[in-house]
Amino acid sequence: MKGGLRQSMAWLHTWSGLLVGWLLFGIFVTGTSAYFQQEITRWMQPEARGQATPEEAVHGAVRYLEKVAPKAQSWYITLPGARGNTTQLFWYPGAGDDEDTSAVLDGRGERVDLRDTQGGYFLYRFHFDLHYIPVIWARWIVGFCAMLMLVAILSGIVTHKKIFTDFFTLRLQKGQRSWLDAHNVSAVLGLPFHLMITYTGLVTLATLYMPWGIAANYKNPQTFYDTLYTPVASTERSADAPLTDLAPLLRRASARWNGAQAELIGVTLPGDRAATVTLTRAAADGIPSRGETMTFDGATGAWLADNPPRGGAMLTESAMIGLHAGRYASMPLRWLYFFCGLGGSAMVATGLVLWTVKRRQQLPDPTRPHLGFRLVERLNIATVAGLPAGIAGYFLANRLLPLAMAHRADWEIHTIFLTWGAALLWAVCRPPKRAWVETLTAAATLFACVPVVNALTTPRNLVASLLERDWVFAGFDGVMLLLAAVFATAAWRAARHRPRPRPARHAAGAEA
Repeated sequence: MKGGLRQSMAWLHTWSGLLVGWLLFGIFVTGTSAYFQQEITRWMQPEARGQATPEEAVHGAVRYLEKVAPKAQSWYITLPGARGNTTQLFWYPGAGDDEDTSAVLDGRGERVDLRDTQGGYFLYRFHFDLHYIPVIWARWIVGFCAMLMLVAILSGIVTHKKIFTDFFTLRLQKGQRSWLDAHNVSAVLGLPFHLMITYTGLVTLATLYMPWGIAANYKNPQTFYDTLYTPVASTERSADAPLTDLAPLLRRASARWNGAQAELIGVTLPGDRAATVTLTRAAADGIPSRGETMTFDGATGAWLADNPPRGGAMLTESAMIGLHAGRYASMPLRWLYFFCGLGGSAMVATGLVLWTVKRRQQLPDPTRPHLGFRLVERLNIATVAGLPAGIAGYFLANRLLPLAMAHRADWEIHTIFLTWGAALLWAVCRPPKRAWVETLTAAATLFACVPVVNALTTPRNLVASLLERDWVFAGFDGVMLLLAAVFATAAWRAARHRPRPRPARHAAGAEA
């Protein structure tokens, strides 16, 4: 790093962004999709229909659990909420219970057999757990990328001496200048969001990246977690007693939480005099991600305890995680999160492309670039065009793979990486311009096929969804068509692109 501060920051900005840019693009894209992970999962499980109120859902859940697991050690009921339409059940079996320990109920409280898929949950987990590698390694890798992202943002702020002007400048069809303008606009437009999302992302795993405070105060780290999250004391069954009606408990908790709803219900020793019921506030009803709890006597319904008070550090951490995940967001704010995430993806993508556009003009022979340049160029094609194509393939696999296929959910996920790998192979084998055009066209085609295949394989097509006012299915198909149009436009513009002639000074330098 030579020159003044701004020149040094420009060098740092360029290389900190490039070295991890391809993985950052994947993290941004999948993290952005996670703001609608529940809606994505609903689309990927079309068998689930209907909607139930929390009280209807809990009545159906208790009826089902009393029938299949009356003597279980504990029940866990996840209520559907405003964005879900299924009730998730899990239980630790007791003597004489069925081997199954989970079930999904529809809006009528009936068990529904859903296709095996991880839905939007996989995209959410990928953005910080990656795949095919140990989770701890993945989180260290993602944390390293997030730290370099923060460095790139801060150094970019120092580098851009006309940051306000950059916000209003977008010159089209000007070669390198256009790519720089696109990078600046996408960066400046969402700058507060990019700073917030990167910093809070690091905070979510702070105890992994900076464990020294725990190590300095606790000989056994588990003691820290037991202190932070008080473990439930185990008890033995004493005498049979019917479980109290849970609906009034939901109303009491909601009144205590100023109208917020419960999301998770935990029942220990159901059907016993020693039973307890713990309600946890929904994450969607407040910024802090760790919701309050209320505990009741399971036999009488009497209030027993609230969650212990939390210190300032834990409340701050909970609020940071809540800001990052955005589960509290109303639908308009959720769309704002989504579009800011798309802006972040565009910022990374344009930065990667800008690196090659800028340096191509500096090569002695642009038609015969060196190995490092060719590597960056091919990785750009495979990532910017190939990863979205892989996600479209994921949605298509959800509709096309046989429902009874073994390890079906795993093969849906494999489809992403097989498509992504095929894009990389294609980028290596084809000339760069043709690879861009063909891979972008493939992504556009795959996205356009999603609503078509959905219409051919399920009765929940775009027209039917609009007539039924099923905005989740209609919105999903609409977004797929919009993405197809975006990638088709990008392919068309890439096909029409003509390289600008090299500046005279470079040509003269090459002749000398």
